[in-house]
Amino acid sequence: MMGPVLAACLLIILSTAWISQANGATCKKDGGVCTCNDQTKNVDCSYKELTAIPSNIPTDTDRLLLGSNKLSSLSAKAFHSLSSLTFLDLSYNQLQTLPAGVFDELKNLENLRIQQNQLQALPVGVFDHLVSLDKLVLSDNQLKYLPPKVFDSLTKITYLGLGNNKLQRLPNGVFDKLTSLNGLHLLNNQLRRVPEGAFDYLSSLSLVTLQSNPWDCSCRDILYLSNWIREKKGTVSNIEAAECDGGTKAVLEITEEEAAEDCVYPNTTTAIPTTIITTLASSNDDDIPELPVPQENFQKFLGYQEPDHLPTQPQCLMSISGYLGLMMFFVLISAAILYVIHFLKKA
Repeated sequence: MMGPVLAACLLIILSTAWISQANGATCKKDGGVCTCNDQTKNVDCSYKELTAIPSNIPTDTDRLLLGSNKLSSLSAKAFHSLSSLTFLDLSYNQLQTLPAGVFDELKNLENLRIQQNQLQALPVGVFDHLVSLDKLVLSDNQLKYLPPKVFDSLTKITYLGLGNNKLQRLPNGVFDKLTSLNGLHLLNNQLRRVPEGAFDYLSSLSLVTLQSNPWDCSCRDILYLSNWIREKKGTVSNIEAAECDGGTKAVLEITEEEAAEDCVYPNTTTAIPTTIITTLASSNDDDIPELPVPQENFQKFLGYQEPDHLPTQPQCLMSISGYLGLMMFFVLISAAILYVIHFLKKA
């Protein structure tokens, strides 16, 4: 009598195992998730509506294409077994953040494309191990700031795309180590100035896009950029397109008399949320006011959110006892059914 039940259970188990194997069969020629080329070591997983990176990607893969999917997050070890990668495409996804250490094993990577995502910030040191990187494309995201020294390890990079973001300010010395850089795209951000000496070490530059930024030509800080554009005009392409906020004048035409103000800009290079709720315990001057960071904001910054409701300790105990009682109930019912079946067989 238990034969059909066991058969059904076995069928479910086998079906689940088959589905798991099919999902994991990344590079098999029998209809796996991705298309693979054994000769070129190319794995193409693009346009598959993936929400997670497929398993079993061959460890000797050279080019991995994951663009135009629905990836919203990555595991910190997503690429740790793919140290042979030279090309990684994550463009046109829904990534909101990058976990620290996600690229740490990709020492041979030469081309990294993360454009057209929803990145708002970059972890400190996220590119530190990409010592062979030649091209980095971060354009068309929502980046508001860059961590200090975020590009310092990319000494071989020749192309850096940061256009179409929301950058308000650049950290001091952020490009100082990029002496091989040929192309730098900063167009369509919210930059009002660049730090003094921002481009001084970029001796290999041939193209810089600076247009569509609200350059503040009333402040002395703009004079470095204006003088640099004037000096490099004719040798670095496109720099003359930079215009003052409102489009009234080109940045290279600004004079010292026009840029007379000493402006102070807020620090926008920090990653920590600055929203603070001030709570005064009492009006006594001796009391120290508390300045707590809202927990929900802090958790969102860390990429973690608590459930809407966490039960208290008595509620937890009640829940546990309830589950145990329910399990005991089902055990007793099962025993009773088996006893009845046994009794009927004897009768």
